[in-house]
Amino acid sequence: MGPRVTVIGAGSFGTCLALLCSRHSEVALWARSAALADGIERDRRNPRYLRDVPLPSAIHATADLGEALAGSELVVCAVPSHALRDVLLEAAPRVPGGAILVSAVKGIEYETGMLMHQVMEDVLPSDHHPRIVALSGPSFADEIAREHPTVVTLACREEAYAISVQATLSSPWFRCYSHTDVVGVEVGGALKNVIALAVGIGDGQEMGHNARAALMTRGLAEVTRLGEKLGADRGTFLGLSGMGDLLLTCTGDLSRNRRVGVALGRGRPLPEVLEEVGQVVEGIQTTRAACRLAKRLGVDLPICEMVGKVVDGELTPAEAGRALMTRQLRSERE
Repeated sequence: MGPRVTVIGAGSFGTCLALLCSRHSEVALWARSAALADGIERDRRNPRYLRDVPLPSAIHATADLGEALAGSELVVCAVPSHALRDVLLEAAPRVPGGAILVSAVKGIEYETGMLMHQVMEDVLPSDHHPRIVALSGPSFADEIAREHPTVVTLACREEAYAISVQATLSSPWFRCYSHTDVVGVEVGGALKNVIALAVGIGDGQEMGHNARAALMTRGLAEVTRLGEKLGADRGTFLGLSGMGDLLLTCTGDLSRNRRVGVALGRGRPLPEVLEEVGQVVEGIQTTRAACRLAKRLGVDLPICEMVGKVVDGELTPAEAGRALMTRQLRSERE
């Protein structure tokens, strides 16, 4: 067997990553809810997420972080972005020295404007920092769990650690590429959810394929603009964690962000839609965080800004669309 793996977060993505790792390793799957962990142990299925996917005996579920992290050589974080800091504060004293840490979390911390790897660095001791890896790319958990071909990016400033994680996660249906642009990979993974909300809002109003293509293209320009301001390599946004993830999240029916956008475009109230979805929709919080960060940095993100105004009830979807279409004319290179 390979290195002992801990997956922190028993949602849909955490569960599918635990499945991947269990092919080569013993996996401890941490759930915040003891009832959820007990259900997984008893029934060998996750009672809330990917319910019809059987979980092998190599996966051990627990609600005890100390137990989950004991002896782990690879720690994968798959919790909602707003919960990452608090979970890591509890986990930090228990993370074994020398462990590689993988963030599968996509978002921007609202209060600080930090990307997820920066939150990890802010909480964890400095000796862990070189071994922080960001996982991103076009990947629906349901399709990974059903062994549909999926390709993602693993980014670490010390690329050797990303290559090490490749060996644990890769399978005949899950292919990982290594990268060193952690900032670019994380910005792409975060902001694609905001653009998916925008595309969904347009689709909900039946604005047509032209509008969808425009939102995706100009949305990618916004993602790139913010990423470059934060020090990312422009080329990263043409890869899996940029254009690849954007295409999937904006067009795939499994995308929660797109579905919420469609409902908003049809005039439904946000609280009602979120209650119906029943899972975290990262794009809502990321929209607010990205707009706040962009304002601080002096970066123009008009699509993100209009999504924020719709989400917060300041504009109707139709008003936001008109505002975008009647902005001052400019060069496409801007």
